[in-house]
Amino acid sequence: MPKAQETVLEIDLKALKHNFEYLKSKLQPSTKFLAVVKAFAYGSDAIEIASYLQNLSVDYFAVAYTNEGIALREAGITKPILVLHPQTVNFKALIANCLEPSIYNSKILNEFVTIASAEKQSDYPIHVKFNTGLNRLGFSENEVDSIISKLKVSNAVKVKSIFSHLAASEDLDEKAFTLNQIETFKNITENFTRQVGYKPILHMSNTSSVLNYPEAHFDMVRCGIGLYGFGNSDKENKHLKPIATLKTIISQIHTIEQGDSVGYNRAFKSDALLRTATLPVGHADGIGRQYGNGKGFVTINGAKAQIIGNVCMDMIMVDITNIDCKEGDEVIVFGKNHTANTFSATANTISYEIITAISQRVKRLILN
Repeated sequence: MPKAQETVLEIDLKALKHNFEYLKSKLQPSTKFLAVVKAFAYGSDAIEIASYLQNLSVDYFAVAYTNEGIALREAGITKPILVLHPQTVNFKALIANCLEPSIYNSKILNEFVTIASAEKQSDYPIHVKFNTGLNRLGFSENEVDSIISKLKVSNAVKVKSIFSHLAASEDLDEKAFTLNQIETFKNITENFTRQVGYKPILHMSNTSSVLNYPEAHFDMVRCGIGLYGFGNSDKENKHLKPIATLKTIISQIHTIEQGDSVGYNRAFKSDALLRTATLPVGHADGIGRQYGNGKGFVTINGAKAQIIGNVCMDMIMVDITNIDCKEGDEVIVFGKNHTANTFSATANTISYEIITAISQRVKRLILN
C-alpha cells in the first residue's frame, strides 16, 4: 500500500469482497443479500462500495434517508434500494428515483399511499416494518388487521417485504430475548401473509444474526458492519477484514522539557523530558476529544504512540519519546492491526462510532 503523504482513509475493496463472501457462506444459496450502505457506507464511500457490491451480485441496498438513495441512483446504482427511515417531505423525490420506503406506522402508511395515488402509482413497492422488541420504529403485532384494511382499499402500493430488527443478536446472554423476537416475527408474518394473499420477502437478520441465528435468515439478510470488517465478537472478527485504514503523517516533532505543557488548556504537563509529534488530524476529522489525554493511541513504525493533551480541531499530539521516527513519517490511526475496535475501546465506545465519524474532508483512497 502507498505511504501516506497527508491524512487519508484507504478503502480496501479486496477486503470488502472477502467479507461479503464470508457472510454469504453462512447463508442458503436462495437467501437474498441486502447490503447496508447508509452513512457514506459506514464512513467509507457509499458510491464506490455500492458500485463494487452491485458487481458482486448483491440483491438489495439499504440507506437511512432518501437523499442517500438519490445519490446512489445518480451514480448509476440500479439495484433496489430500501430507505429505512423516510420522511414524508421526501416521498415525491423517493418515488421519482424508484426508491422503496420502509413503512413503520399508520401516519407514514397513510401519507405514502396518498402521495403514491396522486403520483398515479400502481403496486409501488413498500416494506412494512414491525417492532418485535427493539422499540425504535415499527408497527406493533396487533396492527396487522388495520394495515391490511388500508392496503385493500388502494392499489397504489404493494408490500415487497415484511421486516423487523433484532435488538441483541450479538449478545448470547440475551438469547432467550432474541428467540422470542424471532418467534413473534414468525407469528406476525404468518398472519400478514394469510390476510394479504401473497408472500412478501421476509427479513430480520443483521450481521450478528447472520452469524449467530441461522433460523432468522428467512428470505433475505441485511448486513452492514460485517461488510466493513467487524463481526461484533472476537471470534468473528478473526474471519473478517476491516476495509478502512485511517492514515496520517508527522507534521512536526517537539522536545518537551519537564514542566512544559502540551495543547489547549495545558491539559498535559510533562513530568520528564519527552518528544511529541503533531499530526494533521483532529476532532473535525472524527477523532473526538474523548480520545485525548492518554486514552487513544496511534501506531508509528509499528510502535504505540499515546495521544496526549486535548484533541484539537485539526491536530493531535502524541508521545514519541521511545519511537524511532521523523517528520513526514506515516502514522496509522486505525486499520488492519490496530483496528477501529481497539481504537474506539480506549474511549469506551464502539467501532461503528469511529468509522462513521470520519469527516468527508478526509481524502478517500480506493484500493482495488
